[in-house]
Amino acid sequence: MAMPETVLVTGGSGYVAGWCIIELLRQGYRVRTTIRSHSKENAIRKAIAAETDPGDRLSFFLADLTADAGWEEAAAGCTYVLHVASPLGSDNPNDEQALIAPAREGTLRVLRAATKAGVKRVVMTSSCAAATPSRYKEEGIIDESLWSDPHDKNLNAYRKSKVLSEMDAWQFMKDCSGPTVLTTIMPGSVFGPVLSSDSPGSVQVIGRLLQGRMPGTPRIGFEVVDVRDLANIHIRAMTSEEAAGQRFIAVSEFAWMNEISAMLRLSLGQEAAKVPQRTVPDFVLRLMSLLDPKLRAITPMLGRRYRYTSMKAQQLLGWRPRPAGQTVVDCARSLIAHKVLDSF
Repeated sequence: MAMPETVLVTGGSGYVAGWCIIELLRQGYRVRTTIRSHSKENAIRKAIAAETDPGDRLSFFLADLTADAGWEEAAAGCTYVLHVASPLGSDNPNDEQALIAPAREGTLRVLRAATKAGVKRVVMTSSCAAATPSRYKEEGIIDESLWSDPHDKNLNAYRKSKVLSEMDAWQFMKDCSGPTVLTTIMPGSVFGPVLSSDSPGSVQVIGRLLQGRMPGTPRIGFEVVDVRDLANIHIRAMTSEEAAGQRFIAVSEFAWMNEISAMLRLSLGQEAAKVPQRTVPDFVLRLMSLLDPKLRAITPMLGRRYRYTSMKAQQLLGWRPRPAGQTVVDCARSLIAHKVLDSF
């Protein structure tokens, strides 16, 4: 019997990485993952084991996106690499390079190690932020042919780090002569079940709605994608011949925040009692943003009209994302089950 192939997943303590590890293990792969400290290993193993038994097929390597050490050892002998890790930081750090530089340098570190190891394919997690039009109010359907303008003043540091990192990755691969090929995945807003009480940033929106932390919902919409479906598309892109050298948008459905609130109230009843029912007028949010830098980052998206399409992934990869309502409700139920709402 052939030995199972080995896949390296970067950033094993992350939300998306955790589900990628679970799905790979379920499909019979051996999995390596990188962590910045061995102190995280037991918690990650416990979270993974709650979903699937890793047996002896999960191993951990010390490696940090901001340093060279450990990456070559982690990639050596792997057939594939899923580069999911992304540096953490606030949306508007005083020095945006504090977020952008580690993201760009980290991507190149992973690609250098992967190409040196001769892996078949690297699947990199980018973002719909790398395909954002400069004019938010235009109607239209966005596909993978669009690239964000990295000089667009509406792009916050996180979004800029995503587009620049992806541009760097494609340029690196263009200059590389080995057997390794690249595929990038561009998710929208990632929701769905959390694996532990150490909940990630992307699900905070759902947590804040459940906590009643907002007086009302702003006119902001989300291109929802389930974290489980996102793991699935990474693995489909990893093995599909058609995926080589391609970008794929990974979204399910668009939902306004007030629609998400309604989904929560409908499905969760009393547990969603604090979810706001009214909408905050745009001018109120703009006034509030003068005092709150976090709100400043979202004001350009008020009332945006364009939508993303994942038709390419559905046609080429056979990917079928679940409905947004199921994702949002499953996310909320897991936040309640893990008792993490008080942390928002």
